[in-house]
Amino acid sequence: MKRVFLLYRNAFGGLSKPAWMMSLVMLINRSGAMVTPFLSVYLTEVLHYSLKETGAVLSIYGLGSVCGAFLGGWLTDKVGHFKVQFISLTLGGSLYFVLLNLREFEYMAAGVFILSLVNDCLRPANASSIASYAKPENVTRAFSLNRMAINLGFSVGPAIGGLLAALSYKWLFLADGVTCLGAGAFFFFYFRHKQGHQPQHESKQKQQVATTARSPYKDLTFMLFVLLCCSFATIFFQLFSTLPLYYKQVFILSESNIGILMALNGFIVFLLEMILVYLIGDRVKKAVIIVAGVLLLGFSFVLFNMIQHISVLFLSMLLLSIAEICAMPFMTTITVERSTTSNRGAYMGLYTIAYSAAHVIAPFLGTHIIAAYGFSTLWWATGGLAIVTALGIYFVVQAMERHRSDRETIAALAVDNKMVTS
Repeated sequence: MKRVFLLYRNAFGGLSKPAWMMSLVMLINRSGAMVTPFLSVYLTEVLHYSLKETGAVLSIYGLGSVCGAFLGGWLTDKVGHFKVQFISLTLGGSLYFVLLNLREFEYMAAGVFILSLVNDCLRPANASSIASYAKPENVTRAFSLNRMAINLGFSVGPAIGGLLAALSYKWLFLADGVTCLGAGAFFFFYFRHKQGHQPQHESKQKQQVATTARSPYKDLTFMLFVLLCCSFATIFFQLFSTLPLYYKQVFILSESNIGILMALNGFIVFLLEMILVYLIGDRVKKAVIIVAGVLLLGFSFVLFNMIQHISVLFLSMLLLSIAEICAMPFMTTITVERSTTSNRGAYMGLYTIAYSAAHVIAPFLGTHIIAAYGFSTLWWATGGLAIVTALGIYFVVQAMERHRSDRETIAALAVDNKMVTS
């Protein structure tokens, strides 16, 4: 028991106080994430939208997420991650009160798009902020801490949301709005005087650096990496789109039992991510860790075609959660390492777009495959896509790591030469 305690203490030790506070902001914010999980039910049961109209609204939400990721990355490099995060939290929180009063399809579609756009401006700015405040030697653990807070929040939010929805759906919108505003207020008062949240163009020298810094959209290797991340996320987001349907239609689970299985993912990630990242982060190459995560993710779905017993549901969720831990934190770290302070917002924005696009692609592909060929074909397809994605990621990440190593070697030689000449 003492050894376990020491392991957790070491895993969480050494992280900067701003990194902890940033995670607390995300915990407050995501603990109020109640509208999105119940949006489809609200649209069909309360507003009496057709399934076609509901699907259109959800797709528009995904489109707003893509646009928000792009805009958030661009704004982060222009005005700094502090302003982008504060505006996203406060304006996004206020928009929930507006959305509560929308009824017509056209107004709801427009409102959902704007809400999603504003909310997802937060993600690249938040990632850039973590990279700025974290100590260089534990950037990956800082991102894992942030993800841990988000997962814990997502475990709390939908659970409370289900209780509030039983009373009235208006409480979902009110609670989500209040928690966003609360997170925004806490963020403002703690971070407003912190150094490191200004965009990198205060001096002529920094302006020159910003001007010459490469755009991620011209970085072909990184563009391929983002495409592969989108492929990974398309597999992973079956968790939120087709997997609940599988639970319901094949294993005939009740909504409460489905909720328990879904919450298990957040709990496992919350419990294990920091420990696993601490144990393997500096001992195993990122390419190997990420590839293992991608393959494990595909296998977690293929298992459904191999074992026809309810126990497979728990085993699959365990493997899926470990796959998430192996892949996502290190993908984010690679993105940070590929960027510089002057273009980090753009890089993080493009990386975020990969997941936003997958939010649109995953349910579309998954439901169409199920309708045409059934669940078993979908699970084989996810396994095959995972193998292709893993192969691509291995070679691309290896190339990116070699480039980073060469860049660090050149920089070190330049410093040595400067010391010799001086």
